[in-house]
Amino acid sequence: MRMRITIAGVSLIAVVAAVSVILVGGRPHSVGAPHSVGAPLHPGFHVVDGRLYDAGNREFVMRGVGHSHASFPDRTARMLSDVKALGANTVRVEVSTGAVAHRSDAADVAHVISLCRRNRLVCVLVVHDTTGWGFRPGAIPQARAVDYWIGIRKALIGQEKYVIVHVANEPYVLDNVRTWPTDTMDSIRRLRAAGIRHTLMVDAPDWGQDVSFTMRDHAAEVFAADPDRNTVFSIHMYGAFFRATNVHDYLGRYIQAKLPIAVTEFAYTHHDGDVDEDAIMSEAQSQRIGYLAWSWSGNSADVSNLDMVRGFNAGSLTWWGRRVFDGPNGIRQTSREASVYTP
Repeated sequence: MRMRITIAGVSLIAVVAAVSVILVGGRPHSVGAPHSVGAPLHPGFHVVDGRLYDAGNREFVMRGVGHSHASFPDRTARMLSDVKALGANTVRVEVSTGAVAHRSDAADVAHVISLCRRNRLVCVLVVHDTTGWGFRPGAIPQARAVDYWIGIRKALIGQEKYVIVHVANEPYVLDNVRTWPTDTMDSIRRLRAAGIRHTLMVDAPDWGQDVSFTMRDHAAEVFAADPDRNTVFSIHMYGAFFRATNVHDYLGRYIQAKLPIAVTEFAYTHHDGDVDEDAIMSEAQSQRIGYLAWSWSGNSADVSNLDMVRGFNAGSLTWWGRRVFDGPNGIRQTSREASVYTP
């Protein structure tokens, strides 16, 4: 729109840009467009008004898949190359503290990050050993995952443009859900105090599906506890999200509250029933929400139907792989590379 201003008898025409600009931390930040003036507010990925932005200050929507590096470290290099060729912009890589698999030490994590960067992929690193804490033998609490990240921070610091630190996979599954808010806030504060400035990601309780709505109802409180205001909430969508209304209602709460949310695991079916994968992918696309489908390959026999390729062979896509990469609202159609990789 145009606005006429008269100062001391002189008429000035001020043209107000059509792109909405929000003042964040004393500097302008464009919505839906990059902002190139001035130094970045954060060294890498950062959250503004419930949206994730990359280090080039362009809104970034994750499109990718999961891979268990902890279980298949020898497959990681080829896997990253293959998913990039299929259009992904992000890979969620499971690493281990050594509790339930071979430890992914700082050198190993640094190597994984270098492989992601070589393939122009954003690397979401997540500790796998917390899965099912209190239920699964050998699983460790989220606090132990925080210890691990702090212990290998030399591999992380300086990689904020390329890496998102996903604190722990599915660490709250039973009665311990009641401690999720305070434990998660403590985890975030400890990581920040240790100098980790990355965008953090935290899993919902209830095997990641938040059927108790614990994360939904405490998300604002947890986000405010991050001194960097740079935490993304992670929801896993399996049997609890068997119809479109469930998907729409759950994600819509975060959109309305301007809190960042990503679907970091989902499939078309699971042990707990059918999943509405079409609704998940459609809603994620229409609302500009990231999704990371589970998973590339190597699932155990009882869930091998969730493999996107047979035997880690990109030339042998399963039905699920074709749906994720080539179907409506799939990765090829909707993925955009992070601007840090784009000249």
